[in-house]
Amino acid sequence: MTENTAGADSYEVIVVGGGAAGLSAGLVLGRARRRTLVVDAGEPRNAPAAHMQGYLSRDGMSPAEFLATGREEIARYGVELVRDRAVDATRGEDFTVTLAGGRTVRARRLVVATGLEDELPPVEGLAERFGRDVLHCPYCHGWEVRDQAFGVLATSPVSVHQALIVTQWSKDVTLFLHTVTEAELSEEDRRRLAAAGVRVVAGEVAGLVVADDRLTGVRLTGSASAGGAAVHACEALFVAPVAVPRTDLLARLGAEMTETPFGVYPVVDGRGLTTVPGLWAAGNASGFAEQVINAASRGYRAGAAINGELLMSDLDAAVEAGSSVRV
Repeated sequence: MTENTAGADSYEVIVVGGGAAGLSAGLVLGRARRRTLVVDAGEPRNAPAAHMQGYLSRDGMSPAEFLATGREEIARYGVELVRDRAVDATRGEDFTVTLAGGRTVRARRLVVATGLEDELPPVEGLAERFGRDVLHCPYCHGWEVRDQAFGVLATSPVSVHQALIVTQWSKDVTLFLHTVTEAELSEEDRRRLAAAGVRVVAGEVAGLVVADDRLTGVRLTGSASAGGAAVHACEALFVAPVAVPRTDLLARLGAEMTETPFGVYPVVDGRGLTTVPGLWAAGNASGFAEQVINAASRGYRAGAAINGELLMSDLDAAVEAGSSVRV
């Protein structure tokens, strides 16, 4: 059964975000014959990466190709996709979403799948090489740089964990403490780093050394006479960016938010439903640790749950009205 809200710009479901989570939700909803709009601002988190890994049957596929394929798939089922940005949303009987281009759209249910941004430390050369040989996830890129000279740029004492994890892909690992002091490392940290064979280098990183468009080293502030070599060999540098969730729409609509070590995210149930009836979150808008395959799964789950919720809502309304609906 499909019941459309009135008006040319009215939908049953609006999905804000055209990444893996949003497209997956749109695919499920389109196949369920729901009138669905996907709003895509075109800013996927993994855009700097040449390939994505660990997605069964899509291992090694470029993010751009993956999204292009997803857009083609949702179009087969009548899902509309608009390249625009959602700048505001309100909730009354339906959700009303205002787009940057001036269009206003409405829907009975709203999915926010706007993801997050990676905010890198202000180190010279870091942003330019992010997704190439400056990396954040060994599960995404570790195999491709295996057995090379690894560096880990500390952004907090938690970076010790990252340094230990990447030793699964290389035994040549250096932890650059950068703005973290040696005193901030616990005794357990020190023991584990020593056991894993991770070198620890104190001092702030000033920039990267690049030759022939390849990372070759990490340059510290100061000079060699100030406490060791000013440049350390490094072919792949791992860093944990600060995650900045794009959750403004959720907060604006009154969703309960919770503080985590990785940013502020909405409180959701197992399906992605927020504390606001009819408002859903999927992918990295619902949590930090959603890789592409996880984000797609969350979008699928939200789409299926929304279809079931709409169906039962309409059936209950029909029962109360003493009429019938066509299923």
